[in-house]
Amino acid sequence: MSENAPHLLVAALGGTIASTSNQSGGVAPALSGAEIAAAAGLDQIWPDLQADFTQVSQVSSANVTLDMLFDVRELARTTEADGIVLTQGTDTLEESAFALWLLNDSATHIAATGAMRNPTLPGADGPANVRAAALTALSSLSSELPSTLVFNDEIHDPRFVRKSHVTSTAAFSSGPVLGAIGWISEDTVRLPHRPTAEDASPFAGLSRPETLAKVALAEVGMGEPEETLTQLIESGFAGAVISGVGGGHVPEHLLPAVARLGEAMPIVLASRPGSGASLRNTYGYPGGEIGLLESGLIPAGILDARKARIVLTLALSLGLDPAEVFAAFA
Repeated sequence: MSENAPHLLVAALGGTIASTSNQSGGVAPALSGAEIAAAAGLDQIWPDLQADFTQVSQVSSANVTLDMLFDVRELARTTEADGIVLTQGTDTLEESAFALWLLNDSATHIAATGAMRNPTLPGADGPANVRAAALTALSSLSSELPSTLVFNDEIHDPRFVRKSHVTSTAAFSSGPVLGAIGWISEDTVRLPHRPTAEDASPFAGLSRPETLAKVALAEVGMGEPEETLTQLIESGFAGAVISGVGGGHVPEHLLPAVARLGEAMPIVLASRPGSGASLRNTYGYPGGEIGLLESGLIPAGILDARKARIVLTLALSLGLDPAEVFAAFA
């Protein structure tokens, strides 16, 4: 961090935190990053703060893309700011924070945040979340981390955090395995469980791909029809992630479909719960993880299916061996 006045860049993508009423009777993204940050009281913490604002996009969280996050990485590579706050919708906030953990190879930390209550509602949480994210982005404690997800005064490791409630202002959790790695108290960053430098991204330093590979995500449930998987074979996908029940299992009747799909593309096997590592050598019944992995499926390790899809997309887009990449998340 600079020894001069702190310098913050707020990069805005839209989402609930930026939403106001429109003719639909609901709300939609409209506010700029500067308008979002105005209510955060950042000048109360840093009277001499230099703040810049960039509108990367103005979309709902369902419309955030990896291409937008590559744009955010480019901002981190080129900015003179000491830290970046990324504001966006919460529905895909965990994916964005994780993608930036994979992609951000700059020395500028990115703290991703959003809001559960839009600015038209009493008790809107956006200003407090932006304040906490700014404190995290400008803290020397987080300077060596590529990204965090900051919400409800908690700081989360993007590899483990998930949105676990539809409407609660405490919607994000890294439990029950890890929990938050830190928190904000009295405008002070506490980060006692900070990841180490050994937890480096396998994609750090790599160039932006010209195109992004298409990767399917299929969740398997009770009595899942085989068409869920077989229809992917001729659909132009470069890879697939199967979210298997329990620790990564599929019904026995799906095994022929899994085999056919595996002949067509790389498949990553994730656990449906998403907390804890996918299993490797416990269950030996047909459809258990032992047989699936022996057939060539790649274990997602500590990643849930959604994050595994991001990793597989980047690996295939950059021409990397998916098995070697996923070994970093075993």
